Amino acid sequence: MFPRKLLIPGEEVVLELRPHPVALAAPALAFLVGTGVATWAVAKTDGVVVWVVWAAWLALMLGYVVPKLVAWFTSIFVISTDRVISREGFIAKRSMEIPLEQVNDVRFEQGIFDRLVGAGTLLIQSASTSGTNTFDDIRHPEDVQRTIFHQGELNQQRSVHRAQGAALPDLRGQHRG
Repeated sequence: MFPRKLLIPGEEVVLELRPHPVALAAPALAFLVGTGVATWAVAKTDGVVVWVVWAAWLALMLGYVVPKLVAWFTSIFVISTDRVISREGFIAKRSMEIPLEQVNDVRFEQGIFDRLVGAGTLLIQSASTSGTNTFDDIRHPEDVQRTIFHQGELNQQRSVHRAQGAALPDLRGQHRG
């Protein structure tokens, strides 16, 4: 869950997503195949080879499966009333924020499998120096694209309304006559 203490006063979370479970498909396959191969190899060998096989299995788990699992559990994609936020990490954290007024374009990509499971890649082009930001394994990317555009329009309307309100002279406390 996105920490509400990181919101700007007046900002609200509109959409909060964890990566699609399809992001865990490759690590799950690596776990199953790795465990199967290790079990088979241990049954066929003995001695030092058993230790080597289990060491290789452990290296696969710690080097690939566990980091992917931790990344999935600690990643969050948020659309608020003011910005798009992506955060991930448990010990070392990584965060990226795009103010809605700087979003120039939002696109999504879905292969056949992605369409079947309801996942995809979101591409957000912003007015920053980083250009296009890519977000993989987004749930229902077409709906997320629509939400970003809608919140961008609402944000723009609020900005115009604030600017118009600020442009009006403050007549409180002045006497007529």
